[in-house]
Amino acid sequence: MGHAVKRIILWLSTLAGSWMGMQAVHEFGHVLGAWVTGGRVARVVLHPLTISRTDLADNPSPLIVVWAGPLVGCLLPLFVWGAAARCGWRWSFLLRFFAGFCLVANGAYIAAGSFDRVGDCGEMLRHGSAMWQLWLFGIVTVPTGFRLWHGLGKEFSLSRKTLPH
Repeated sequence: MGHAVKRIILWLSTLAGSWMGMQAVHEFGHVLGAWVTGGRVARVVLHPLTISRTDLADNPSPLIVVWAGPLVGCLLPLFVWGAAARCGWRWSFLLRFFAGFCLVANGAYIAAGSFDRVGDCGEMLRHGSAMWQLWLFGIVTVPTGFRLWHGLGKEFSLSRKTLPH
């Protein structure tokens, strides 16, 4: 298989996997938040062509549950990448990309969604979060995600060097 084909497969699979993984980790945060606060999950919807969601049967602490999605959705990937990097895992750059993806996606969703009060953002604002808190979340997470992506060109074979073995 040629270098260009390997590169395209790596890019596409990383993006597709990051999209689905980001949704799964974000929704896991909502599930964890519900579990910790005594809520009950009715269902979790994950589909590659739609926005994921967690429906709750009981939600005694909606503000905690709604914030748990993006918070766990950012912190868990950072923790997993950090552990893999410390262990010297050769492909940890994929987890670094994924952590950056989760930070950018969650941060952009919360900050930009605040204007239309869509999805989690509407819940956050209805249950007591201030608009500035949503913006601050985006201001912190989006640049941090971009910083994680910085310098990954070599690993993603954007140079002439070969892919890791």
